[in-house]
Amino acid sequence: MTSLRLDAVCPRVLAPVSLALDPGERVFISGPSGSGKSLLLRAVADLDPHTGEVWLGAEARSAMTPSRWRRRVGLLPAEAFWWADGVGEHFPQAAAGAGLHGLLADLGFEPDVCGWSVSRLSTGERQRLALARLLAQDPEALLLDEATANLDPSNRTRVELVVEAYRAGHAAAVLWVSHDPEQRERLGGRQFGIRDGRLEALRP
Repeated sequence: MTSLRLDAVCPRVLAPVSLALDPGERVFISGPSGSGKSLLLRAVADLDPHTGEVWLGAEARSAMTPSRWRRRVGLLPAEAFWWADGVGEHFPQAAAGAGLHGLLADLGFEPDVCGWSVSRLSTGERQRLALARLLAQDPEALLLDEATANLDPSNRTRVELVVEAYRAGHAAAVLWVSHDPEQRERLGGRQFGIRDGRLEALRP
């Protein structure tokens, strides 16, 4: 079980952010488009320049190589990057087998999806497969940027259930950017909003 702590993390456009998530805790962030939500997640994932420190349990991000940090603190961006032609090429070999097939099934896919070309995927399929790709790496904390924004209600529910099962089963801290107030209320947990460049706690 691993906590996630932001200590005066300051990406561009935002005032320093300090926030602590317990193991297995889900925290939502909302705010207007362009307010800095994605920039904050990218700073936590160590993808953009920033000041401050992020801690995974007792280990500081600055004490790890970027690649090791990003395996342990997994970011699901709003638009995932695909670097190979085939879907299956994006999954670690160690993830192949019943566990991966079960994860894909929970997200509405048959095992043969790994033989598909990325070019044939719809936006929603790419979004769900990007989540499967992320979870197959067994991250200890999740950073989710609009994980269900392009999904119909049934697939939105699939993603929510998969994330919740992973959070509970791995005691993974989840920092989730969501524009959907119904989703935030339905799933629960602490909520924060970005207003005028500052992260503020929202009343329940």
